Amino acid sequence: MNTTTRITMTLAAFATLGALFSAPASAQETQWQKDHPRRTEVNDRVQNQNKRITKEVKEGEISKTQAKTLRANDKTIRGEEKAMASQDKGHITKTDQRALNQQLNQNSQAIGK
Repeated sequence: MNTTTRITMTLAAFATLGALFSAPASAQETQWQKDHPRRTEVNDRVQNQNKRITKEVKEGEISKTQAKTLRANDKTIRGEEKAMASQDKGHITKTDQRALNQQLNQNSQAIGK
């Protein structure tokens, strides 16, 4: 086997290993996420809205002051989610989830599209 072939094979092996280890962490659902799907859904929405807020600020669509208010709203919602869960052995009910989602919807509309 010549040097060029060895290098090519080595690079191919590294590429394969890189593909195996580069799977996003979000693709692997944790046991907590499986046990708490309603909380996971609410928390994922809060995280997504935070990313949207950051994007809107970078694009000049909203001001830093508006972003601060929107993040404070999401932080309040997250606190409510934790409080609700503490009253039901770490879970939130469908009614709790519905109420939190309504609040998240209002904040989402304020962020923009």
